[in-house]
Amino acid sequence: MTDTADAPSGDDDAEEVAGVETVESIADEIRDEIRLGHVQDDVSHVLEERFDEAGISLRPEAVDDLAEDIEKDAST
Repeated sequence: MTDTADAPSGDDDAEEVAGVETVESIADEIRDEIRLGHVQDDVSHVLEERFDEAGISLRPEAVDDLAEDIEKDAST
């Protein structure tokens, strides 16, 4: 018999771990929001806000690089 008490129930998003969003999931959300026209602000600023809310700390240069990648991906 295997212990499945700690196994995911299938109800939680795979992108969330114990209620904490990952950098990838936040980037994906912003990418989708840009495509839908919901993000009009500077992407770096939006990323910083979302990371702060999620308790994620990244260097400003890393945030800027990720913002550029998101903008490129969203425009294709």
